[in-house]
Amino acid sequence: MARSKNWQAIGPARRTRDELGRLQTLLLESKKSGDLVTWRRAKAVLGYLEKRSVIALGRELDVTRGSINRWLQWFEAEGTEGLLPRKAPGNPPRLSEEQRTELAALIDGGPLAAGFTSGMWTGPMIGDLIRKRFEVSFHKHSVPRLLNQMGFSVQRPRKRLASADAEKQAIWINHRFPALKKKQLPAAASSSSRTKRASGSMERSTRPGRA
Repeated sequence: MARSKNWQAIGPARRTRDELGRLQTLLLESKKSGDLVTWRRAKAVLGYLEKRSVIALGRELDVTRGSINRWLQWFEAEGTEGLLPRKAPGNPPRLSEEQRTELAALIDGGPLAAGFTSGMWTGPMIGDLIRKRFEVSFHKHSVPRLLNQMGFSVQRPRKRLASADAEKQAIWINHRFPALKKKQLPAAASSSSRTKRASGSMERSTRPGRA
């Protein structure tokens, strides 16, 4: 499919006053209800109609250019109705195999590469990543199950750390620990002898009779 020229992804049929009015209404209602997904879609389409670049809109809304291009296609095909969420009620939607593969690559790349400031993944961070990247919301209890299905485990960082410190542990067990034991033995014997002498002195001082 050929790429549309600047600001021509949406044709004149979708630029009518009535359609723009519905789009403005959708933007206000989604903001009022806290529907961030729909608000972003409406905001991106309106920004595009105002001749703002897709790159600039992606930075402002913290979404990919691919997401904005999909929203523009939906709006061109179905108007404002095409921007409404189509989630089935009940259980949260699942990621496709292709999306899981992409998510696994992002997780392996680390939080910093994905735009986070922390160097260690947490469940809420991955849930936020999924929501921003794929526009799919998972309950906080569903994220660990998803990661387990994908082969990830919360124990993995601990195993890697233990493997990385194996050499240091060997040095401690084979060299430093025996040396500490040798130092502690004479110190313990000396302490014991001092305790006995103190005990004997105390016994003589408590006997009846003249000093």
